[in-house]
Amino acid sequence: MPTDLIRYDLRAQEALRGLVRKVLSDVARDGLPGEHHFFVSFRTGAPGVKLSPRLREQHPEEMTIVLQHQFWDLEVMENHFTVGLSFGGVPEKLVVPYEALVGFYDPSVQFGLKFEIAESAPAVEDEVISAPSGPGADITSIAKPSGSEAEPKADADEPAAASDDGEGGAQVVSLDKFRKK
Repeated sequence: MPTDLIRYDLRAQEALRGLVRKVLSDVARDGLPGEHHFFVSFRTGAPGVKLSPRLREQHPEEMTIVLQHQFWDLEVMENHFTVGLSFGGVPEKLVVPYEALVGFYDPSVQFGLKFEIAESAPAVEDEVISAPSGPGADITSIAKPSGSEAEPKADADEPAAASDDGEGGAQVVSLDKFRKK
């Protein structure tokens, strides 16, 4: 089998992360349109991820956040985004490089992306681990238990999170389906 010197797999991942960056950029500028909202999953130990020691201890491997009603200061940069959220009534500011993403899901339209683990992520210069006070009420923040394949639990009125079983639910794009082994 010929060797893929172009590395289509890496280029496709980069393009899909660019899609997430563009969507978040539009939301930062215009707000969430209609019923759209996002479950964003990322590896908490990935290079460049900044979060408080408390959150890192609670979610040592992976975390899923919800961008819906109560988030603030969403800033979208070339290699990462920052966002203010409240966890248990405590405001936090998260820094998430796109290379740390493992999933992006919009349940309002059943659209999801699943990312492969990248080997490294660009460093984020300023370490920000807490946010100034934001909106008062807590948002729904969801974390996948460490080592669990369980999907995040949503509010009763929320659709279930993405799955890639291909049976009637969300359409999740996984690059493994396109890669020759």
